[in-house]
Amino acid sequence: MKVKVQTLDAKASGDIELNDGVFAVEPRADILHRVVTWQLEKRRATARGTRERADVARSGKKFGRQKGGGTARHGDRRAPVFIGGGKAHGARVRDFNPSLNKKIRALGLKMALSSHAKAGSLIVVDAFSTAKTAELKAQFAKLGTGKTALVIDGEAGNGFLAARNLIGVNVLPPGGATVDAPLNTAARVVSRGAVEKLGARFNG
Repeated sequence: MKVKVQTLDAKASGDIELNDGVFAVEPRADILHRVVTWQLEKRRATARGTRERADVARSGKKFGRQKGGGTARHGDRRAPVFIGGGKAHGARVRDFNPSLNKKIRALGLKMALSSHAKAGSLIVVDAFSTAKTAELKAQFAKLGTGKTALVIDGEAGNGFLAARNLIGVNVLPPGGATVDAPLNTAARVVSRGAVEKLGARFNG
């Protein structure tokens, strides 16, 4: 697949041949759903488990007589009603560490990129040479990226750092691109170097 390359000033700068193995894969909703669900579950933090009655270090000795002492009939000081006792119905440690085959993860990213390349919403630029955030914001307006944009830069230079300061712009290196990032943005701006590195990432 051949697409046009632009400068940051929205001027034509030649063509580039996209790797069909990365940017021309037919999307499947079930694969994209599996990969996005896996990514969201991996981001969930595990709650710290609280110490319940069996976990606290207190004496298990019965501290009073069963009757005649004027107190309730407790067996030990680990009960939740006492200071220093175990937590009643406390938080339990839960495992949010699902597994997903690497081939499925890679296929999901290829499908996400391919869907935007097929729709014509993938903007390929020469490079992000601008080091000023204000200038880059004006150039993005010329490119017509809209309020939200995903920027994938292969060099991670000054332009990469400047783009991180823009509200609504998600900046990623080629190695850190995820499936949900392209799906949640209106425009996808990819540098020429990132296109080459994405092709090398999936094709060795």
